[in-house]
Amino acid sequence: MPPTQREAFFLSRPGGGQCFCIVTGPGASQSRGAVLYVHPFAEELNKSRRMAALAAAALAQKGWTVLQIDLLGCGDSSGDFEDAAWDAWLADIGLAYGWLEAQGFLSVALWGLRAGGLLASDWLSKAGKTCPVLVWQPVVNGKQHLQQFLRLKGVSGMLDEHDAKAVMVAMRAEIERGSVVEVAGYRLAPSLVTGLEAARLDFPDGYAAPVRFLELNPAGDAPCSPAILTLVQRLTARGADVRASCVTGPSFWQAQEIEVSEGLLGSTSRAVDEMHGSR
Repeated sequence: MPPTQREAFFLSRPGGGQCFCIVTGPGASQSRGAVLYVHPFAEELNKSRRMAALAAAALAQKGWTVLQIDLLGCGDSSGDFEDAAWDAWLADIGLAYGWLEAQGFLSVALWGLRAGGLLASDWLSKAGKTCPVLVWQPVVNGKQHLQQFLRLKGVSGMLDEHDAKAVMVAMRAEIERGSVVEVAGYRLAPSLVTGLEAARLDFPDGYAAPVRFLELNPAGDAPCSPAILTLVQRLTARGADVRASCVTGPSFWQAQEIEVSEGLLGSTSRAVDEMHGSR
């Protein structure tokens, strides 16, 4: 296998500003195909950078080219988090996908973590694209994901249940008035909240590309969560090629210290090999 290369660069956004990107791989002429990584929401992005980088390197060693992009208002890209909007993030995914196409990649898989899977499936639906999809620790329902994030406001203030509910009600009222709300140091604009609330992890009937879900469980050798098993059953009944596996490892996206799951790295490489090979 040829030696891997790693390059950081910026992509100019049509609406202004730039998206920071890192591409890791053997070079387009020697690559087996491309993988586009869609990162998770808010602080989960920072917690998961180590694992994402390790997985990108592992895939590159197998001959895949991996593009990682910081969406608008995230990481080293332009803007602050309050500038982010769901539609703008979808546009950034399209920008990254278009860059890979311009490099000559005819085979592109999407790889998302947590809410990154919601973004990936929403973008595929709205762009009319069909690609292999891998999702780490899938979030099935965007509204529930947002509610869990908003609860951090109450937890951070060490509020009792009644006061925490009052905080949630107040935040909801601010969002409905079109105001930006701050949660755990992140300022959320109504346009981002609305998009995330409406998002569902879903694929069209008969989706013609493989979809793989990988969940983590520190106990190991455990079944996937009921929500994922139900989703797999529903999508399979609608004609999609969907499989889910549970891998031993820590919840690195929310751990206090930086955590690594070697098992997830191996499972990811095998999943990408299998998805591309099944097309």
